[in-house]
Amino acid sequence: MATIRRPFGRNYAFVVAGVTFLALLAAAGLRAAPGVLILPLEKSFGWDRGSISLAAAIGIFLYGLTGPFAAALMQSFGVRKTVSLALVLMAVSTGLSAFMTQSWHYVATWGVLAGFGSGAVAMVLGATIVNRWFVERRGLMLGLLTAATATGSLIFLPAMAFIAEHGGWRPVVLTVASVAAIMAPIAWLLIPERPSDIGHKPFGAGEDWEEPPRGSASNALAGAFGALVRASRTRTFWLLFLGFFICGLTTNGLIGVHMIAFCGDRGMPEVRAAGLLALMGLFDLFGTTASGWLTDRYDPRKLLFVYYALRGLSLIYLPYSDFSIVSLSVFAVFYGLDWIATVPPTARLATQAFGDRDGPIVFGWIAAGHQLGAATAAVGAGMIRAAQGQYVQAFVLAGAAALIAAGASLLIRREVKAMAA
Repeated sequence: MATIRRPFGRNYAFVVAGVTFLALLAAAGLRAAPGVLILPLEKSFGWDRGSISLAAAIGIFLYGLTGPFAAALMQSFGVRKTVSLALVLMAVSTGLSAFMTQSWHYVATWGVLAGFGSGAVAMVLGATIVNRWFVERRGLMLGLLTAATATGSLIFLPAMAFIAEHGGWRPVVLTVASVAAIMAPIAWLLIPERPSDIGHKPFGAGEDWEEPPRGSASNALAGAFGALVRASRTRTFWLLFLGFFICGLTTNGLIGVHMIAFCGDRGMPEVRAAGLLALMGLFDLFGTTASGWLTDRYDPRKLLFVYYALRGLSLIYLPYSDFSIVSLSVFAVFYGLDWIATVPPTARLATQAFGDRDGPIVFGWIAAGHQLGAATAAVGAGMIRAAQGQYVQAFVLAGAAALIAAGASLLIRREVKAMAA
């Protein structure tokens, strides 16, 4: 690619980070929409909650499974091409769902196609952009980009809930499709492939910095599985994978998919419940950014221990609270600060253990564990609710799992000896 000068010099890295933040917001809003659509789809089509949750679970799972392959494609095929095509796929798939009449249509569009598309615009994108465009402030920038994945999913919920309450499910899916369609050309125009393509080095890079070798598009699949094989030989990988599985189980799989329905069971209107999730999203922006700042300064393992332990205790408490607006608001603020604060320390540990080249790909596999856990919670909590008529056991089990993740975090080794490719 010919060198094309851009404004701001090395600070153009922040422009790239800003556009990436917006793309992540769009993908996160898409992944959050099924939580709003549960009740409108039940009302419009008479579909049971289990089949509706299945589409959400498949989408969440593919969102995670796509991550490592998307990271490998970004290394070889290119970030700009991968992200732009993924946004187009998101727009087309959610737009097509406006014409659905059967539950399998919902599974195909929001579960399969949108799952693949949004999976390429996820946490691995943030890790790849930060590793490629920043040498300094990596933890802080990854915290900001990570916050987008939760802030977008939560802060858009009241608007989507309002639209669903007054216009039904179809305007919601058309809104999501429009946002993705708008972001696709913006990403294509404003995200250069690498700093060297605009004649610069990454932000904070010294004069002796050298650009890592570029991969070829033909070896993306081999790169994804090769990094997995090398990482899977280490205890660090499996402990990080376990922690992120439980992270997904306790956040977007449980709270993201079922919190509005849980509040509905307790008599709270849908828009007000969505407002609580938006409050979580607002405080997640502060919590995850602060987590990135802390990750630059403190042991990431100890940070993970604190985050998981506090999360577990709060989930066990929630079903036994009085569900007043005061208690739920306190929970929303606290849980928002901790929503995905786990990502910056987890990504840092992955980079420390597996290097700048393998690190983002390995993190993609670890993020797949996050979405596998989220899919498990999306289906499992729905089944528990269908069988028992309540969500209490689902929340208590998730809280106990978070306490296990807290203990496992302290067993992680910070450095892993580099392995041959």
